[in-house]
Formats: sequence, structure tokens, C-alpha cells
Amino acid sequence: MEQALKTEHPHIERRAGVCGGSAVIEGTRIPVRLIVGFIKDGLSVDEILKSYTDLTPAQVHDAISYYYDHQEEIDRELAESDPAFVAEKYGLVLDSRGFLVPRK
Repeated sequence: MEQALKTEHPHIERRAGVCGGSAVIEGTRIPVRLIVGFIKDGLSVDEILKSYTDLTPAQVHDAISYYYDHQEEIDRELAESDPAFVAEKYGLVLDSRGFLVPRK
């Protein structure tokens, strides 16, 4: 297992072999950007916890706190994970089902 790099947030770490080295909730493969995306989409912490039952409220709140301390980094990761960005970067298109496929 890759060596975890702790952050200034007790529930957030980075591991080179996990999520491309992005900040994740400690001991998971859940990136901070995923939690932030849910919050930006209007989900509450309670709704996130219902879907991710192994997480604690402290972990989710710490992910949100990490975002406020590293907003530019996480906003960039969110933008780079958007399907339109990926399609443009790799010369793909979204098909009628919403899948990225090679251009014809």
C-alpha cells in the first residue's frame, strides 16, 4: 500500500496510487472533490452520509473544510473531471447515452 501523506486536516490524506494523488478521505478512495461536488449540487451532509454509510459526519465536514482551505485545487479537479473537459482533452464526444466515445 502506498504511503499516505497526511494533510493539515485530520481526516484527509493523499496517496500517490489513489485517485491520482488527489486529496481523499483517510482510509478510503473517496476524493474530496466528490463530496464537494455533492454539496455544490445541493445535497446535505445527511444525504451524503445516507449514501456513504461508512463515512462519519466528521469526515464529510473535514472534506468540506479542506475545500475551503484549498478551493482553487478542488475547483480545478472538479472542472477537469467534467465530461465536457475530458471530451475536449481527448478528442471524444458524448453519445446519446451520455458515454464518452471516440469521434467518428
